[in-house]
Amino acid sequence: MSDFDLAATARHEMAAQGFNPEFPYETNAQLAAIAARPAPSPSASVKDLRNLPWSSIDNDTSRDLDQIEFSERTSDGIRVLVGIADVDAAVDLHSPIDAHAASETTSVYTTVLTFPMLPERLSTDLTSLNEDGGRYAIVIEYTVNADGSMTKSSIYRALVANHAQLTYSAIGPWLEGVAPPPQKITASPELAAQVKMQDEAACALRNMRHKLGALDFDRTEARVVIENGKVQSLAAHKKNRAGDLIEDFMIAANEVMAQSLSKSGHPYIQRVVKSPERWNRIVQLAATYKEALPEDADSAALNAFLKKRKAVDPVHYPDLSLAVMKLMGPGEYAVTRPGEESPGHFSLAAHSYSHSTAPNRRYADIVTQRLVKAMLAGQPSPYSDDELEAIARNCTLKEDAARKVERNMNKRMAAVALSGRIGDSFHAVVTGVTPKGTFVRVLELPAEGRLMHDEQGVDVGDQIQVRLMRADPQTGFIDFGKQEELSRFESMERRT
Repeated sequence: MSDFDLAATARHEMAAQGFNPEFPYETNAQLAAIAARPAPSPSASVKDLRNLPWSSIDNDTSRDLDQIEFSERTSDGIRVLVGIADVDAAVDLHSPIDAHAASETTSVYTTVLTFPMLPERLSTDLTSLNEDGGRYAIVIEYTVNADGSMTKSSIYRALVANHAQLTYSAIGPWLEGVAPPPQKITASPELAAQVKMQDEAACALRNMRHKLGALDFDRTEARVVIENGKVQSLAAHKKNRAGDLIEDFMIAANEVMAQSLSKSGHPYIQRVVKSPERWNRIVQLAATYKEALPEDADSAALNAFLKKRKAVDPVHYPDLSLAVMKLMGPGEYAVTRPGEESPGHFSLAAHSYSHSTAPNRRYADIVTQRLVKAMLAGQPSPYSDDELEAIARNCTLKEDAARKVERNMNKRMAAVALSGRIGDSFHAVVTGVTPKGTFVRVLELPAEGRLMHDEQGVDVGDQIQVRLMRADPQTGFIDFGKQEELSRFESMERRT
């Protein structure tokens, strides 16, 4: 494998995109003061819910745990409680750590290095909902009815304790019936029943969202396998049923948060995905598959089209999915004021949506915590309208920049992973034919690159045999050549 310094490149990429991951010198003193505070305890405004069998599901390597879950069956349906790490309880407004988080706005994950928005001691310990640790939380509660609708929602502060830290990789296959239960599930029938009930509620929520028109792209992502600090290979990663469970619960929690803040009469920050301005291009794209979409943007019709294409042609579905996502455009943060109509979240078919479930890694979520606490206490907002506008703009800009960092680093890591396979043949599908070049996606590995030499005679959707010609970690460029064209070229070289 290449000895290319990915860690140094990641730091350079962060700086190039406007990030400053170095924490201010005052951070250590503030961390010490936070750690010296009395242990969390219940009070008149903080419920003691440590006795509930809370659990979390996250990635195998996650240490900054933002949320835990609990459910119970009632006469109305399944009551769901989502506990969100109360980062605001530790980080004072306008303190050094808060000012740094307000500037960076998000943690950036590059596989080789993580650039946290908050100091690691805070996000992975003092505010993380780690197993068996009592922590302050914002609890978002709602009841999921049999049809997937939500009722009886509320928000309050609580003291909680995570009794079981679970992982997507272990819980997902078990829920899907393709693997035995993990040890923690085997050891606790109560926990097993708890997760099964949560899965039931999540499925109902998901079905209702899809009926309302929420989109389900279901894309497979490339993951770089790293051992001993070295890139070893590429692997395909696909969200499983445990990932769906947490996603469904968090979407519902974010909707409850937005609806509650909307009723409070104060401005707040929403996560917005507007109706696609390039809907006409999505309509034209569907027409190439002999499918008709409505003239006006319709998420339900679009989702039906995507589901049909996925069933008919799963090989090319990832490329169609990516094309639609690009045409929809990115989301953004926007301030919503009392009386204003929200643009909503098109892909989730949600009228109001506020990021609130990942405060250890998103600054907008910490801001939301402060707004909801003011709402619960009947106090004025801690932010002026102008301050909220500035925060929303910066969160959008830095989120876009974080995507660029992660995308550019993923390309470089893929090039490193493939650098030892120059000359190998792969089965590929043509994903794009543009004036800038022809592009292919390898089917055996989650890798994409440009088709060089003779690109004539191929079109989007064609499946061809290619050979890897170049993998450049410095630029992230991966070049392939058509197998038959390369063979002809090599034969000519041998004859001369």
